[in-house]
Formats: sequence, C-alpha cells, structure tokens
Amino acid sequence: MSDVLEMNAKQLLGHYQAQLDEEARQAKKEGRLVCWSASVAPSEFCVAMDIAMVYPETHAAGIGAKKGALDMLKVAERKGYSIDICSYARVNLGYMELLKEQALTGVTSEELKNSPAAEVPLPDLVITCNNICNTLLKWYENLAAELNIPCIIIDVPFNHTMPIPQYSKDYIAEQFKDAIAQLEEICGKKFDYDKFFKVQEQTQRSVAQWNRVAEFLHYKPSPLNGFDLFNFMALIVCARSKEYAEITFKTFADELKEKLKNGVYAFGDNEKKRITWEGIAVWPHLGHTFKTLKNAGNLMTGSAYPGLWNLTYTPGDMSSMAEAYTRIYINTCLDNKIKVLSDIIDKGQCDGILYHQNRSCKLMSLLNVETAERLNAQNQLPYVSFDGDQTDPRNYAPAQYETRVQALDEMMSQGKGDKN
Repeated sequence: MSDVLEMNAKQLLGHYQAQLDEEARQAKKEGRLVCWSASVAPSEFCVAMDIAMVYPETHAAGIGAKKGALDMLKVAERKGYSIDICSYARVNLGYMELLKEQALTGVTSEELKNSPAAEVPLPDLVITCNNICNTLLKWYENLAAELNIPCIIIDVPFNHTMPIPQYSKDYIAEQFKDAIAQLEEICGKKFDYDKFFKVQEQTQRSVAQWNRVAEFLHYKPSPLNGFDLFNFMALIVCARSKEYAEITFKTFADELKEKLKNGVYAFGDNEKKRITWEGIAVWPHLGHTFKTLKNAGNLMTGSAYPGLWNLTYTPGDMSSMAEAYTRIYINTCLDNKIKVLSDIIDKGQCDGILYHQNRSCKLMSLLNVETAERLNAQNQLPYVSFDGDQTDPRNYAPAQYETRVQALDEMMSQGKGDKN
C-alpha cells in the first residue's frame, strides 16, 4: 500500500520502518553518507545534514523479536566478545562482522541469508551518547575502529543531583557545537542552522504525538495496551526528526481517542489489574511476556522505558535541548528515578510492579532492588522481579516468568504490599 493517507497506525509503522531502511540502502548506493546512531543520541544534527540514519539498538531489537538474535550473538562470541556485554551490542557487532565479510569476499554468509534482520548498510560514520549507558561509548568506538570511520561522541554527564545545574547544560551544549563542527568536516559543507531549527521543530511535533499516545494509558479501563508502545517505539527512536513519526503517532492517538469514545478497550471487559513494567522489553519473548499477563487480566499501563524519548525542548535553544538529552531518568540520581517511577505508577493507576532484571542492561537492573524497596515503602504496592535479557534468548526462563507473574497477581488480588 503506497497511499499513507489510507493506512492505519499499524500499517504506517511497518511502511515507515521499511522506508527508513530503504533510504539507508539507497543513500549507500548513491555514495551519500550513512550514520549508525545510538538510540538517544541527538538525531537532529545528522538529519539536518541529510545523512541517512540507522539505529543499531532498534535493529538488534527487531532481530531479537523475529527470533534471529542467536546467530548474530554466536558470530560476536566467535570474535571474542564476552556474553557479559550488552546483547544489543553483541547482535550489532555480529551483524557488522558479517557485513564486513560480505564486503570483502562478495559472498553472503549463511547467517545473513537466514537472518530475519532488515538489510541495512555499513556506516560511513557513527555517533553516540552516554546518556543511557557508558557501554555505548566502547561499542561505537569499536565500530569506528573496525570500520576505520569517524566516531562522534557526545558526553552527557550523570546527574547526581536535581534539578540539572546550568553548568551541566552549558557543557552539553558545547558538546553539541563540537559535534556540529565534526559533521561539517566529515560532510565537507557548512551546517545549515535554519534547516536545523526546522528539524528541531519536527522533532518536537513527533515527541508531542508520542506523548499523546502514551497518555491513553492513564484511562481506566484503557484503550491502549502498554506493550504496543514497545512496538511503536521503533519510530520515536528512528524517525523522531522526520514527519514519519508524527504522522504515525497522530494516527495512532486518533484511533485510541475513537476507541475510548466508543468504549473499546485493550482487554475488553477483562482488565482486572494494572501493572507497571520497569525495564526494557524481552524482545525474543515479547509474545510470551505479554500473553502471560493478558491471560491473568493484567494490563501494562505504566513503563518508564517508552518515556526515554520524551525529549521535549525549545527549538533554537541549545541549553533547552541539552537539558532534554540529559534528564533521561536512568541518567539521574536514585531520588529522581523514584520520583519518575512513582508518577508513572500513579498516572497508570497501577496495582503492582514487575521488574525486569536484565542481564544486558546493568545500569537499569542494578538499581532495581533499592528502587523496589523504596517505592514499596512509599506506596505499599506489591512487586516481583524476573530474570531476562533484551535480546539474548538464553537468559530468559518462561517458567520463572510465569511463576513470578502468578505471584504478583495473587498479591494484587489480596491487596498485599509485601514483596516476592
């Protein structure tokens, strides 16, 4: 289907995901620049310079969701990458190795032939940012070293206190200016600040529609299943600086508004309890994690994960943009993390909390125990945790997950606030 005006939100999601991949392939064929970017690195700079974008974290998540991660993980492990490294990184590094071999030999490996991964080209430069984790720095430095390409790093310090001090915003704004200077050198042309301003405005329109979608989780009963945010997240990552995201999210929000008006809810009449999901999705087992909750009538109406891309700022104001890219809740102190999650739980009218102890995402998982204890002392809501991984299917046990969900369901039904 080519006429986007007649597409529903789900069709638009698939259409624009495919279009983004095709744009990257076409740019490569035409000799234009392709950049691999971290998910919460500022996309505005490269988009303003007409650089085609690929996002390895989203690409890896897609591979995981389509049950293809293990082949890429094994390639990375043969190369010597430890299983303790983030599985997004290992999937991407494995994919990169296969593309390198293909470029050198002209032969497509069996892993690539059999992979469900969307075909994306090797990058001409990479850009990364440490506002969600420091693993990204070494991961992207390694990509640059392996491929002998430029690596732009935007340093965003951790916020040990809140609110964010002006000197931190000033420091990050200087990082932005340095990134622009590097892009000017790489692209061989001056940065167009007028175009940059328009890209910033587009980003804000996309973010506004993304936030509009998420607000439907606050209704009880809710027309929105929180797991849908995980799926639609691909465009807030990969296309927030393009109209693709705005169009898709506006359509989705309008659909949800109509459902709410007509009394059409995500679980029909079977919404029994509402939970907060803390952590990244388990992409290789997304269906199982969702269906286990649905079978118990437990709707996910709270999650801080999609809110990582609530990048609201004032276009034209570098300090405001700097603040948006540093106030990511996992880049802030524990007190602020508690405040953010507490607000999400309250607005989602949640009855319990499910914590993903993600082997890959150390920054999010290491604070889960203390976060859970402090939130429980504050709101007395029951909680459980389960072991998993965002992309490595070997680190997830379906039986354990089912047992933990059952325990949480029982505690919510009994109105208990003690942990399991």
